[in-house]
Amino acid sequence: MRIKVNGSEVFVATGGKEFDPAKPLVVFLHGAGFDHSIWALYTRWHAHNGYSVLAPDLPGHGLSGGKPLATVAEIADWVAALIDASGAKKARLVGHSLGSLIAIETAARHPEQVTSLGLIAGATVMPVSEPLLNAAREDSPDAIAMMTLWGFGSRASRGGSLSPGNWMLGKGLRVLEAAKSGVLFTDLSASNAYDATEAAKKVKVPTTLVLAERDLMTPAKNGKALAALIPGAKMVVLPGAGHMLLAEKPDEVLKAIAA
Repeated sequence: MRIKVNGSEVFVATGGKEFDPAKPLVVFLHGAGFDHSIWALYTRWHAHNGYSVLAPDLPGHGLSGGKPLATVAEIADWVAALIDASGAKKARLVGHSLGSLIAIETAARHPEQVTSLGLIAGATVMPVSEPLLNAAREDSPDAIAMMTLWGFGSRASRGGSLSPGNWMLGKGLRVLEAAKSGVLFTDLSASNAYDATEAAKKVKVPTTLVLAERDLMTPAKNGKALAALIPGAKMVVLPGAGHMLLAEKPDEVLKAIAA
């Protein structure tokens, strides 16, 4: 569906069900350069199991209008405005990568609107390598190639996987290639500049972290450091998975974050 947030129309996926603000709400937040489509399995499961779902294309991404927001704090305030615009009072936030940073910052800045957090491939800091940042600045296809190469665990496409083959890499490439000019660079810059340490200390809601053992972009050790800052946080580490664990280990991730 489409909804106006801060005067701009944005697209939000609802999991194949009509949105009902009276039901418990789960908001899914995508990572750098991506869009709502990475959440297809997760939104459908929640929408068909008693929840309302909003999986937005963040401003400037996917089917949403506007320009991409430059900082995690700006995006967090936008998420709070999205919840208001939907007619809901509060929501569980589930984020992947940059989306996890946005979820943490939203919980710190707008605690009255957040009931719980699901942080997938999260960390206190997410430094971006200079070659990747430079390639993204130039809208070079090298940026997409690097993210795809580093994003998936080495075992993701091998036989014996529940989803063998190279389809996951192809899907990741297509979504990133569809991003508008400058979007990936803006997102990566926001990740690079943000430190979740202080915001994480302010989180008072139930929190689950889902980490990937072979994550080359946000190593599991950094996610464990984040978990240590959030009182009572639960943590699941998925063996063999890379940064794109949403695609590599869908059943395990869903089990861990199911509201």
